[in-house]
Amino acid sequence: MPPELTLQPIGFIRSGKQVKFQAGHQPSDADPGDSILELVGSVEPSLALRDLEGFERIWLIWWFHRNEGWRPLVLPPRGPAQRRGVFATRCPYRPNPLGLTPVTLLGIEGRHLRIGPCDLVDGTPVFDIKPYIPDYDAFPSSSAGWHDVVEASFAEPPRFTVVLEPLAQTQAAWLQEHWSIDFRPRMIELLSRDPHPHRSRRIRRRGGIRWEIGCGAWRAFFEVEHQTVRVFGLDAAYAPRFLENPALEDIPDRSAQRAFRELWPLLD
Repeated sequence: MPPELTLQPIGFIRSGKQVKFQAGHQPSDADPGDSILELVGSVEPSLALRDLEGFERIWLIWWFHRNEGWRPLVLPPRGPAQRRGVFATRCPYRPNPLGLTPVTLLGIEGRHLRIGPCDLVDGTPVFDIKPYIPDYDAFPSSSAGWHDVVEASFAEPPRFTVVLEPLAQTQAAWLQEHWSIDFRPRMIELLSRDPHPHRSRRIRRRGGIRWEIGCGAWRAFFEVEHQTVRVFGLDAAYAPRFLENPALEDIPDRSAQRAFRELWPLLD
């Protein structure tokens, strides 16, 4: 076997999700929004996709193209801050950063496969498509190790109540009205479960009793009092020197962040 194998993407995901925070960790049919898998290269859709429309779901095999390097022990985003062996997780930092995702197939239009909610950011390269066959691919009674314990804890009611203070409410409403940006549902989900420091959930201490959570291209500042999390303000995640640098073309929500900073300078 050669020391290296060469793979070529057969297509790329067009999801409109620029950052991992928007993509979530696992696709759910309850999530809003559909995506497109756009085929490229020598793939002839009229032949390669023949007979696929009869399948409700498909598997996508793809590449964690934004990650570099790997770690034998990783910190999963769900559950307590406990490191686990990389092969017991779906962490992106793997020896070969391959991903596997089941998605709903909604339709095929030439080189475009319209798919349901997925956990892939825009531009993710896809290497292969396989049909999802329930008889072979589903084992709902199988044990899932430490993940079963975590899921059992998530089945319980959230331990914390999240309250947005007036400033945070005003800022969130402005983002939604003027820029169609709303990260509150995901933020509240994370904070209501566990607001304590966690690298994968991007929660850290700001000093004293104040904390910060990263929400993609945004961040929120909060305090914890007993079982109540009070979010007292939102902020752009990128510093002005990055937002004003024309050489940095890939900053998500750049215009929205600049407009936000004009109304609300640094909250620190």
